[in-house]
Amino acid sequence: QVFTFNTVEIKAQPSVKVKNGAPMSIVCHADISKSNNFQLKSNFTIFKDGKLVFMRVSDKGDAQYKISVARSSDTGDYECTVEAGGKVKSSNSIHVWVTGMTKPILTAEKREVLEGEVVKLRCALPEEEPPLHFFFRKTKMNSTPKEKYVLEKYRNFSVVEFSVEEGDNILQFDCFAKRNVKLEYDITEPSNKTLVTVREPFIKPTLNARPTSNITEGERIQFECSTVVAKMHDIEIILQKNKTILKSVRDEKLLKYAAVATLEHSGEYLCKVEQGRASKTTKLNVFVSELFPKPILVASMSTLDENKELTLNCSISGFQQANFSILRKTSKGHISLKNSRSLTMRVNVNDTGSYICKAELKGIVKESKPVRINVYAPVSKPTLSVVSGLPEVVLGKPLWLICRSVMGTPPIVFTFYKGNKVKKTIINDTYATFMDENIEQNDERGYKCDARNNHSTGMKASNILNITVIVPITNASLGSVPYGEVEDGRDTAFLCSVKGGSWPIHFRIFKKTDHEVLVFERSENASSILWHKNAVSRQDTGTYYCIASNRANVDVKSQPITISVILAAWQKGVIAAFVLITIAGAVTLTLWWFLCKKKK
Repeated sequence: QVFTFNTVEIKAQPSVKVKNGAPMSIVCHADISKSNNFQLKSNFTIFKDGKLVFMRVSDKGDAQYKISVARSSDTGDYECTVEAGGKVKSSNSIHVWVTGMTKPILTAEKREVLEGEVVKLRCALPEEEPPLHFFFRKTKMNSTPKEKYVLEKYRNFSVVEFSVEEGDNILQFDCFAKRNVKLEYDITEPSNKTLVTVREPFIKPTLNARPTSNITEGERIQFECSTVVAKMHDIEIILQKNKTILKSVRDEKLLKYAAVATLEHSGEYLCKVEQGRASKTTKLNVFVSELFPKPILVASMSTLDENKELTLNCSISGFQQANFSILRKTSKGHISLKNSRSLTMRVNVNDTGSYICKAELKGIVKESKPVRINVYAPVSKPTLSVVSGLPEVVLGKPLWLICRSVMGTPPIVFTFYKGNKVKKTIINDTYATFMDENIEQNDERGYKCDARNNHSTGMKASNILNITVIVPITNASLGSVPYGEVEDGRDTAFLCSVKGGSWPIHFRIFKKTDHEVLVFERSENASSILWHKNAVSRQDTGTYYCIASNRANVDVKSQPITISVILAAWQKGVIAAFVLITIAGAVTLTLWWFLCKKKK
């Protein structure tokens, strides 16, 4: 009993695209070759999207999975597997699409609600399978529907809430759904329409201004905001102007707010009534006309010297009977100077500041624009100095100068001069600095500065500051007499000189041994120095060099020279005589020896 699977096939009847509600079948067919006509039982298994949906054992060559009423949930990929005698073979998969979806069912939790409450809706597709896309719509008369969308991945129903707003009366709700099939959408027809009736918890508030909404400054104005409430519970009335809450009451039907009218009370007022989520508003425009204009403060002078007389006058165009006061503004508030329309005083530097005046009529107080008064003390004679201290500068280096004026009201204008030329002008409080770059040897050496402020005395100048330009040293050299070799016991002289450099110059002469040894130093107002070394000895043999420096603080080193101390002429004669005597003695001794030997 030998058999083999030729093919295993799967197909959908009547086709792979079936309308929702129609019957359909999934047929699995196995083509088997057998060695003879024996009975072979096969196990047929059908899968949808990888899940087992049908299984049957048959001795026939096919098996049929019947679905009497096809639904969109039957859409998917189908595959069948046949097993017989230990052999297994599977078919290819086919995609079956059940087009169309059942009509959704919409239910509302309440059919009658109050403004500010919510309507809870449930849209269900009991015969469909997730994932599903739900769309809810809220429609009121003569308006565009509002829509909400929910994706349900694991449920075939969805629940949403719509808030009930002011002006809603009869609301109509419906829903529909979509599902995604192979990058295409199936969509349901709209659900049943559900009507919800809306009742008002309270009427729109009434806002009045008494005696009228057109009023003059100084008069008393009263606002009244009221409503009619169906249920006196958690109700609140709020009065606002420019989003600022002026007053509020709770669990009352009437709000009252009164004030003495000023120009700032002009504008739009809003009365809002809130209860739960419900809210209704009413607006009222109020215009307050001016009782009198703002006062004007005039000063006899805005800039003046200390100990001068200042007069301040306050006035209102067309009004003479107001109560006036003159004040000075400070960081801690206003200081009252005089309850009058006019003030005269002799000023000092501490009176510098801003002044205002106030006018009061019928309880309305208005303030003028501030007037700035500046009182100046004269500048003192400035002093000019070098920042580093000494009145000198190294050639080619920058020169920093500072000009100070101890007395004087700032701001002070400082001007720097080099000779008679203006180099820089700076505005500061008590001092200013100036840098003159790249000083040259032939530059003008005299500097001065002047200082001035707004005091009538004008400018004051410093004394002239003369600057010494220090020229750095160049080309140091060292020589000796005699040069090179010196007889022992003789005197020698060393000459250290420079080609350029400001005096005084500090000269130092060193001898090189295992370490440098300073053998001579001196400062001179000269470009060279001579050092006499008496009675040199063999220990003075060595290498010498000199270093020259001045206030430029730059050391310039010479090339080294070598001094050799040799024997003097008399020392050489003594040595020669000693050698000759030694030789003569040796010759005499040798002759005597030969003569003695001959006699024997």
